Amino acid sequence: MTESAQVLFNLIKNRRSIRRYKETPISEAVIKRLLEAATWSPSAHNRQPWRFAVLTKLADKVKLAEAMGARLQADRTADGDDPADIARDVARSYDRLTRAPVLITVCLSMADMDVYSDPRRNQHEWVMAAQSTAMAAQNLLLMAEASGLAACWLCAPLFVPELVRQTLALPVDWQPQGLITLGEAAEVRQKSRQRLESKILFLDLTGF
Repeated sequence: MTESAQVLFNLIKNRRSIRRYKETPISEAVIKRLLEAATWSPSAHNRQPWRFAVLTKLADKVKLAEAMGARLQADRTADGDDPADIARDVARSYDRLTRAPVLITVCLSMADMDVYSDPRRNQHEWVMAAQSTAMAAQNLLLMAEASGLAACWLCAPLFVPELVRQTLALPVDWQPQGLITLGEAAEVRQKSRQRLESKILFLDLTGF
């Protein structure tokens, strides 16, 4: 393994999903470098369907956290969940979104993707855009790790994409897919990994 390959492998293995951060602000230059790394990922047709909305002001983070928390409370109440559990869940969500120095809303746009005459191919095109956006987000997460920062991918916007879009006044074609919280780590987390044999099928190789 080359030295650069070993460095990359270590970054991939060492990355953790960190949810608690120090209050230290992250510079605009660092954020832009992370976003640039994200945009060098591969994409379907090279259409680059990813979009990013960056929040650093507390007022913006609070606005989003309150809107998402209210919907979370309403949905879980409708499910008949225990009110105490709901309150803890809403408080935890609010804390995660407002205490992170940076929030990056990861979206996709179909504006530059192909359009077909049938629903089946249009759905496949959307999935391709979603996959492309996810790969861009992974680039960003790895670049954050390489920069000595911590981050976490949150899927909550998938449950309330229109709420997130309207709350942040995003363009109408931006479809929220996830949130990345970002900052200097204020916790240490271990990561478990299941044995590869349970996840991989080798067709022409002998395996590990």
